[in-house]
Amino acid sequence: MQITVATTVAAPLAEVWRAYTTPADIMAWNAASPDWHTTAATVDLRAGGHFSSRMEAKDGSMGFDFAGVYTQVVPQKLIEYSFGDRRGRAEFSDGSKGVTVTVTFDGETENSVEQQRAGWQAILDSFRRHVETRS
Repeated sequence: MQITVATTVAAPLAEVWRAYTTPADIMAWNAASPDWHTTAATVDLRAGGHFSSRMEAKDGSMGFDFAGVYTQVVPQKLIEYSFGDRRGRAEFSDGSKGVTVTVTFDGETENSVEQQRAGWQAILDSFRRHVETRS
């Protein structure tokens, strides 16, 4: 089952792309709620390149690594990746109201579709706020 989330960012495409693919920016926006944060991020943005983000609860009670391999990168348009046996893609579409970022990913079985969609949407909303406050 694939799940899709999207947001429109009121910023130039180059800025949206940079913020989505730069480790320092990823560490600033990659959290679904204020009680979580990303403590480390790496990006090797090319087909076959690896990425990782360490996400942790701010109280130190839990954390996990989100890591995978880029399978296709089209600058300022598309990022496809695999993480474990799942796949995801982020598409960037420039329009009159800003850049629409659409993320589609293979769902997992531990959490409901609604929980997964809400979590990924919250992260994407955090991304939008991060970019718009910097622009």
